[in-house]
Amino acid sequence: MSMLIFYREQEAQQQGEADAALLDNVRDRCQRAADAWRVLADRMERADTMRATRLAENQALLVPDADELPDGDAPTAAALPG
Repeated sequence: MSMLIFYREQEAQQQGEADAALLDNVRDRCQRAADAWRVLADRMERADTMRATRLAENQALLVPDADELPDGDAPTAAALPG
């Protein structure tokens, strides 16, 4: 299970407990917990998106398009990094 799924499940569980709570202090505690899980999940989503964008940009810089190469020569596997 990915951490993002875990965070979202915890958020939903705490939100459900907050919604069902009869006591104000319990409802507040569960709501704060749900908010914290939501922040963690949102941060992870944002980091994953930024990481994927950065990786795509780096890949675009490393491997030029075939039509950008002189004489239309495609790079060979030996010429690629990694």
